[in-house]
Amino acid sequence: MIAVIGLLLGFLVSALFLLQGKRRSNADQDKKRSSNEPVEVVKPKSYSKSEVAEHNKRNDCWIIIKDRVYDVTPYVEEHPGGDAILDHAGDDSTDGFFGPQHATRVFDMIEDFYIGELRK
Repeated sequence: MIAVIGLLLGFLVSALFLLQGKRRSNADQDKKRSSNEPVEVVKPKSYSKSEVAEHNKRNDCWIIIKDRVYDVTPYVEEHPGGDAILDHAGDDSTDGFFGPQHATRVFDMIEDFYIGELRK
């Protein structure tokens, strides 16, 4: 019995050391990444209103919300409001998007579909 307890304690202590070593390793990698390395800033792509207007179908659906362009094609079939998402496909959906029917989580979800800015 004492041998089993000893083995379990030995296993737990070694697991703690391994986890601590992994944390240190990750922290070292984070330090290396943050050390004066230039960060590449990617400028978002821009689209004209006529370019966005071409994407106005169920299987190719882009919308504009506050001058930002979103490709919501993968979400069309999942949209809880059914085909309402297609009412402004290829056009400005700002008013509909900020309507009372949307839960607050939609404001975070939409960023997954962001593809660029509306060119003015």
